[in-house]
Amino acid sequence: MRAHRNRPTIYTVAMHAGVSIATVSRALSGGSRVREETERRVVESSLKVGYRPNGAARALQRLRHGSIGVVFPNLSRPYYAGVLMGVEEAANRLGLSVLIAGTQGRPGPEQLVLDLTSKVDGLVVFGRTVPDEMIAELRRQGTPTVLLARPRVDGEDTVRSENRASARALAAHLLEHGHRSIAFIGDTRSSPDCAERWSGFLAAHHEAGLVGPAWPELSALLETEGYQVALRLLAEGDRPRALFCANDDIAAGAYTAARELKLRVPGDVAITGWDDVPTARYFSPPLTTVRQPLAELGVRAAELLQARVEGDEGEPVNALLPTEIVFRASCGCRVRRRPRGGASS
Repeated sequence: MRAHRNRPTIYTVAMHAGVSIATVSRALSGGSRVREETERRVVESSLKVGYRPNGAARALQRLRHGSIGVVFPNLSRPYYAGVLMGVEEAANRLGLSVLIAGTQGRPGPEQLVLDLTSKVDGLVVFGRTVPDEMIAELRRQGTPTVLLARPRVDGEDTVRSENRASARALAAHLLEHGHRSIAFIGDTRSSPDCAERWSGFLAAHHEAGLVGPAWPELSALLETEGYQVALRLLAEGDRPRALFCANDDIAAGAYTAARELKLRVPGDVAITGWDDVPTARYFSPPLTTVRQPLAELGVRAAELLQARVEGDEGEPVNALLPTEIVFRASCGCRVRRRPRGGASS
């Protein structure tokens, strides 16, 4: 009984957040009359004190949902759509429905995630859309969670693609073409995948006996950002001879910038991408890129999540799926494809 009395309650949350009990109730139930700032404070307080309303009852309800949730940062990119197709493929085969929540870069996605957990049996969380504190809270609540395209977190299942070895191989390939001024364009701060690609990019330079790339990494993730960064770089007198783009969207923006400046690809500047989205082969010239198993990432994540929902209590899984370089004309090659990268584990 003592343990029960010490368990956090709605009163605990109200005191911690400095609001009324009624406000806490409305905020945690998604009430529309609560200001966003107040709602965020209540959610943060509930996480800090370890409170979850009707936890036992909601845990029983989860058994009847027959659905899984997917938390994405932005569904507009072809990359995310490719992964989601894999999630839905596996879910259909398993007789599950899929609920999707896009954070769209909004700060404090905790309430969005809490709302989703009340409707699904478990969550697939993409990249860094959810902070580590929220991942830990999901574990405390007993919500099965699989992390997708994110570095390992102790105690959690992870599914991701190999990045560093393929990035090192692709950068080395550009160096072998004689390019010594290669710019890396990617958001290494918000994207764990980009950070690993940057690491491999640097490793190739060091292994070639170079101090480092002539250009530091430049932040971009979307096509418009890739265009803006590439336009600035390529307009300079001492412009780079190659652009290593951390995804195909960035590469598409770089193509547009090169065209506007009347630069030939690959004659004046080589451009490479990452992901091998369906349109990459139709770029002019076709884009050299790194193929990720987009659908397989989603399939593996959904299957692993459902196994946890059904009671699999095995050791945390760290699935690393292989990638391969697809050589096309944008780097100056005539070879179509050569396998590179990591292996499954």
